[in-house]
Amino acid sequence: MWLLSLLVPFFRLYFCGIRVLLYQMFNRSFTLPVLPEQNGKVAIVTGGTRGMGFETARHLASLGMHVIIAGIEQQEGIMAVQKIHQEHTKGKVEFVYLDLTSLKSVWQFAQMFKDQGLSLHVLVNNGTMLVPQRQTEDGFEFHFGLNYLGHFLLTNLLLDILKKSGGPGCCSRIVNMSSATHYAGVLDMNDLQKRICYSSHGAYAQSKLALVLFTYYLQDQLTAGGYSVTTNAVDPGMVDTALYDNLWSLAQALKKPVAKLLFRTPAEGASTAIYAAVASEMEGVGGCYLYNGQKTQSSPVSYDSNVQAQLWKKSCALVGLEKV
Repeated sequence: MWLLSLLVPFFRLYFCGIRVLLYQMFNRSFTLPVLPEQNGKVAIVTGGTRGMGFETARHLASLGMHVIIAGIEQQEGIMAVQKIHQEHTKGKVEFVYLDLTSLKSVWQFAQMFKDQGLSLHVLVNNGTMLVPQRQTEDGFEFHFGLNYLGHFLLTNLLLDILKKSGGPGCCSRIVNMSSATHYAGVLDMNDLQKRICYSSHGAYAQSKLALVLFTYYLQDQLTAGGYSVTTNAVDPGMVDTALYDNLWSLAQALKKPVAKLLFRTPAEGASTAIYAAVASEMEGVGGCYLYNGQKTQSSPVSYDSNVQAQLWKKSCALVGLEKV
């Protein structure tokens, strides 16, 4: 029984990966349309020092946005900023330290941003994949803490600014980077930290499912309140980035030749997130799961309003938002 509980999420996740690769084999990557200039607008991109996060930050800056790259790698962040500036981009780019595995760091980042008095028009939440079993400094399972809880807290702490920055015909936008692996995700409300039987594959898939549930529940709240803020979940597909460095050893060996043929480039993987963040076609559109530039059905459980509400309540308690 114990072995089965480990193998099931493993095979479910890799089955999802195979389906995505087959799709990418026969379908071209989404091509961005002409995007409107974003002069004077402000964006925060977490995990923006490399891979898809970097490509997202770079593209938003090219449209004239003031982009804040938030992450933990100081030197890598400085190099990312320099590289974007060397391209003579129209916008301003800066790196600010943020450790999403630390609730204290998230609170500090949010307060620092508020103290600057800036508006916030776009928040792009990126994550990580398949790290070995470990906990965050607050005792959360690492995938759940980084991919989901850190971004859950960050988004909620910045929500008032997003609400004030948006307006009729010019909504602020939240983009949550999910994954096709969320289809393999299973949420056990009594064991969100995966302490009973740990599987990195199951933990990763759960964190991505949690992001989709969060996206839908938050959008319902925003719509009910009449706020000019939209939130969407994005699936970038299989992308050739460092996110796959912790794959199962055999899969890692197979990944290299397959990646060259079938994986998307980081720029291609970032295209749907960029589209969700600034495209005119997405103005006022929220509560969607986007894949390859198209609205797509997410997993059946992600639409369960009871599960959404339960997860929201538990998440608030875990990050200490009851009094906010």
